[in-house]
Amino acid sequence: MNATLNAFSAGNSKADIELNLGTVHARIIAACARVDRNPEGVDLLAVSKTVDDARIRFAHAAGCQAFGENKVQEMRRKGERLADLKTRWSLIGRLQTNKVKYAARFADEFQALGSLKLAEALQRRLEIEDRTLDVYVQVNSSGEANKYGLDPTDILPFVRELPAFDRLRVKGLMTLAVFSADESRVRGCFRLMRFLQNILRDRAPHGVRFDGLSMGMSSDFEIAVEEGATLLRVGQAIFGPRSVPDSHYWPDDSPASSR
Repeated sequence: MNATLNAFSAGNSKADIELNLGTVHARIIAACARVDRNPEGVDLLAVSKTVDDARIRFAHAAGCQAFGENKVQEMRRKGERLADLKTRWSLIGRLQTNKVKYAARFADEFQALGSLKLAEALQRRLEIEDRTLDVYVQVNSSGEANKYGLDPTDILPFVRELPAFDRLRVKGLMTLAVFSADESRVRGCFRLMRFLQNILRDRAPHGVRFDGLSMGMSSDFEIAVEEGATLLRVGQAIFGPRSVPDSHYWPDDSPASSR
């Protein structure tokens, strides 16, 4: 079921991106039908890292309302240049504490919360900016050493500290599954996330909700839908394959080439 990344059409025009989006939505609908889900319960985040402004404008004109960036500096630059679109920007990559001020000022959402130190830094800066920020707690569901996120066994103690950070509005959990052709391994990561979500629905502190599951990228979003994803982070299936690997742009990042 995993898609071949090179099979995605190049998104060099509005028509190309409309075609790609139509294909993605059709696959989401089919995946929902297989498990008796309502497709309206699945949202799509267009991952625009390395994508130029013109193609983001094409995607917006084709119906994309929210875009995801790995790097806060890139998100800030694009947000300023594309301010007329009035779109929503989600920061989906790791955030260093020395760049928290940019996330607190420019991001609408942050999907990689994985430490109390970072939560504290965001809280302080959001108080200065007089803003709130939607956040997802990132989980290392694959157990890979090069993946960021909390160990599943640390989730509950971490979540119990979140009420102290009233500027952070918790939306749910986020993960990157193992990048593998073995569907059972990928599906296992997503099933673990749904298991954790069910636990947190019962045990999370009052007022902290975990309705969202941000999981699934270009190579595995159909599996993610079947396993309960509410938000898909899809890049190459919308914008086409990247001409260079992620390491060309961010050599210190964990592998995430399937977005």
